[in-house]
Amino acid sequence: MQDSSIKKSSINGLFVTGTDTEVGKTFVSAALVKSLRASYWKPVQTGPDQDHDTPEIQRLIGGSDRKIYPCSYSFPDPLSPHEAARRVGQTINLDNIKLPLVSDDEFLIVEGAGGALVPLNDKLMMTDLIVKVNLPVVIVARSGLGTINHTLLTIEALKSRGLSLAGVIMNGPENKGNRKAIEEYGKVPVVAELPRCEAVTPETIIGLMPRLERFSASLGRS
Repeated sequence: MQDSSIKKSSINGLFVTGTDTEVGKTFVSAALVKSLRASYWKPVQTGPDQDHDTPEIQRLIGGSDRKIYPCSYSFPDPLSPHEAARRVGQTINLDNIKLPLVSDDEFLIVEGAGGALVPLNDKLMMTDLIVKVNLPVVIVARSGLGTINHTLLTIEALKSRGLSLAGVIMNGPENKGNRKAIEEYGKVPVVAELPRCEAVTPETIIGLMPRLERFSASLGRS
């Protein structure tokens, strides 16, 4: 559980995690960077260079002047961080993951790798990194079958560590029943519903802006 002595983060922003891999974290992160006029940081990246999320964010925000900070760790194999690090003879050390030095008026989107309980090393999980960053968390969830269980488990894992939840963003075809269940049982608002797009372009991201207006306004970033 999060140590009650942990101070409020020195930066303004959000941590984006997912209920699983391939749920659309990078897609949602790009939309949030655009909507909130934010900078972007992915502390831990796994997978080959051509599949990295950082250049994908750069592509999707369309040549914006938004700052993109370099990863603290990057590994070539598309695996859980602990295993990707092990395969190249490394161990992820949380002390080596330093928050970017952002300006006072800068808003930062931090994207995790995989889900909340993905291992970073033999002892620590992604939740430990989220605790260190100490920003409100946005959970990206699929809209379809299975999402209630995955989302509620993620909510429970984050709340048990004392983390603040900014809300859930559902990705995929609209599903009112699943949205209602997540809000009712998880006690966390679904702050946006985004359509799942097979081909995502900078124009796609721009088209999502109206769906995020209310959430942006709630954060004082409209």
